[in-house]
Amino acid sequence: MMKRSNFVAFLLAVCLVLPSASAPLTAAAAKPRVNNVIVLVPDGTGAAHTTVARWYKGHSLALDEMVSGSVRTYSAESLITDSAPAATAFATGNKSNSKYVGILPSKVSMPGLVQIADELKFKPVATVLEGAKLQGKATGIIATSNIQHATPAGYSSHTYNRGDYNDIAKQQVYENIDVVLGGGKQYLLPKGQGGKRTDQENLVNIIKSKGYTYVETRDELTNAQGTKLYGAFADDAMAYEFDRKVMRPSEPTLAEMTRKAIEILAKDKDGFFLFVEGSKVDWASHANDPIGVISDVLAFDDAVKAALDFAKRDGHTLVLAFSDHGNGGMSIGNKQTDKNYDTLGYEIVFSPLKKAILTGEGIEKMLDGNRTAERISEVVVKYYGVIDLTKDELAAIQAHKGELNYALGPILSRRSGIGWTTSGHTGEDLFLYAYGPNRPIGLYENSELAQVTAEALRVDLEKTNKQLFINAEEAFKAIGATTAIDKIDETNLKLVVKKNNVSAELPVSKNIILIDGKHKELKGVTIYEAKTQKVYVSQDAIDLVATAAK
Repeated sequence: MMKRSNFVAFLLAVCLVLPSASAPLTAAAAKPRVNNVIVLVPDGTGAAHTTVARWYKGHSLALDEMVSGSVRTYSAESLITDSAPAATAFATGNKSNSKYVGILPSKVSMPGLVQIADELKFKPVATVLEGAKLQGKATGIIATSNIQHATPAGYSSHTYNRGDYNDIAKQQVYENIDVVLGGGKQYLLPKGQGGKRTDQENLVNIIKSKGYTYVETRDELTNAQGTKLYGAFADDAMAYEFDRKVMRPSEPTLAEMTRKAIEILAKDKDGFFLFVEGSKVDWASHANDPIGVISDVLAFDDAVKAALDFAKRDGHTLVLAFSDHGNGGMSIGNKQTDKNYDTLGYEIVFSPLKKAILTGEGIEKMLDGNRTAERISEVVVKYYGVIDLTKDELAAIQAHKGELNYALGPILSRRSGIGWTTSGHTGEDLFLYAYGPNRPIGLYENSELAQVTAEALRVDLEKTNKQLFINAEEAFKAIGATTAIDKIDETNLKLVVKKNNVSAELPVSKNIILIDGKHKELKGVTIYEAKTQKVYVSQDAIDLVATAAK
């Protein structure tokens, strides 16, 4: 992978850490020990997003005291990354391809990157979360999207298809992560019980059987006790923070989820790893909706403050915050400000924005399918602050076939001088924020941040890979066993292993093995890679079969 060029930052770091001439070097000058790492990602957030949010708030963000460098965001094949390979880079240390989570790329075309061997294409690779688990640390993931979405999935699952939420949900449940909080309840339940699953497995029941406290509301979250917590607060994504206050107050805030997760994970004397995503800044940017951006950048920043408050009290916690990619090409200034940008006062931009109570998504839900001119005008005036809809804008809202924030966002942007270049991702470098012992300073590849996290947690990712993801056919053949994939039920694949008079079954996307009918838990989840039709298992699965067959 391409190495960072970091000479200026190195000099800065030296200046910051060198003692004065009169200060003797002592044991206290050694690197402080890190017990915990909290990674927070505001998906799709660039410099304009935080600038607008800061002006809107009226004073500094919690992020501001943590600025430490920048992050290069490109993937193995593109200057502009998808969220899935970005998360894979952060979580595993490997750049990957669009839609891939937790697996190596099949195509490497960006300058400076090493080509990948054919036998390694699509191979699952260990995440820092999985490495932390093997170290005995507690782990957690949080998102305001469905928890199976690309970025949290990158830390907790392995598949070439980020959209396979059913499989990702199963892997997450069987990863035995200590705290899981977010949306996505429908991917935990079978179709016959109001969900989306086709394998007939009720993962909510599995979660409860594993000893989790299972919660679905803000109050239940507040009152939750114990050391294992699973929260599913929405069928799909949770609400934008502005919309949550008005329309879905029973959902917790991102900061509340973060504080509760820290409270529970900090009980583990071995330390913890926690991942937190402010998911919907990205979605608002796709829609060019500045209110959605402001809503969830500020909600994310509140979560950052929760992490910082703990880290300052604790003294042994590294907090990292960074985005996966830019989105929308957001700017303060648009075509309407070409001739007056040098006299663009605060009120011109923020007076229209301050009048909005809901995001574009909230407006759509408030309309609830009623798109008469009278109802649209009433709701848009009251909740979006636009009192002068033109006939063309009204007609555009009525005619819009997709998500309505894509029609509403540009309307408010034009009135506030907010510019957008695209409805897609962008490829610029982004800010890196860090606080705590040995915080990283300088320009980093996104893939290098996995190593920063792993080193802080004392996790060896290479060793973890060798423990968790071994080619099953090759490994079992080496001990004289045969393997076959049972595809009788396409939604519940199994690896069948036989040696002598021993028969073992390893259900795909689960961490269990059945040897002659006896159930045992494994250290890792068995992964079936559909593109290569290879199965990958943990070393303890091989050891159990070898021992049983003696």
